[in-house]
Amino acid sequence: MLLSQKVGRALFGAGGVCAQSSPAARGGGTASARCPQGNTSSRPIQASGKDLPSAMESRLVPKVTFKNGEFQCKVVHAVLHSPVGKIEIFGCEAGLHEIKLQKLNVLPNSTAEARVTCEIGNGPAVLPVPLEQCVAWLRAYFCEPALIATLPLPAFHHPLLQQASFTGQVLWTLLRDVKFGEAVSYKQLAALAGNGKAARAVGGAMRSNPMAIIIPCHRVIRSSGETGNYGGGKLVKEWLLSHEKLHKAKLGC
Repeated sequence: MLLSQKVGRALFGAGGVCAQSSPAARGGGTASARCPQGNTSSRPIQASGKDLPSAMESRLVPKVTFKNGEFQCKVVHAVLHSPVGKIEIFGCEAGLHEIKLQKLNVLPNSTAEARVTCEIGNGPAVLPVPLEQCVAWLRAYFCEPALIATLPLPAFHHPLLQQASFTGQVLWTLLRDVKFGEAVSYKQLAALAGNGKAARAVGGAMRSNPMAIIIPCHRVIRSSGETGNYGGGKLVKEWLLSHEKLHKAKLGC
């Protein structure tokens, strides 16, 4: 059984709500760079005797080309203003490189900016398709969670999600199996990924997660029901869990 019920006990009562609007004027944000090198295979990856979800993997990890042994691409950087502060998005035409959260010391829904429009603060006038899809997905997550299921996930272009490793297996399992409004313990996620004794390794995988929110490491909590650590800070983790709990109740799912 998932630990969703434990999560709801002491988290902040209301998740943030944001008003949707058209993106703000954009500028800059593009830089020529080399992508980090990784395994480009789209075959199922073996880890702890369990395959990655191959259909999802082949869809989200694109085939890429090499030049002199390295990925060649143009890296684009965009910033999304959200109820949990600025979210930095990095990627290229092949897929997302990273989604990075700002660490906050004050909960967004405890400030005068509780209703924040999800809009691009800066970035190029035209974003690559994976970044456009990422922005649309994050807007839906914060503003209209009911739409998430109708939107495509952006492709990922990060070596951690292309290499055969237990960390990659854990992240793909988390993306596939732990849904909006749910929570699992580190031990439960280790078992789902094929090794129930690897709870500590799961903690390391959460710290390595390059795709915050989309790969929902905020849904992984301690067996006691405590939220535990988070790259964006404990307050942001609590806010995200509370936001999902509130909207799951509204959606009746």
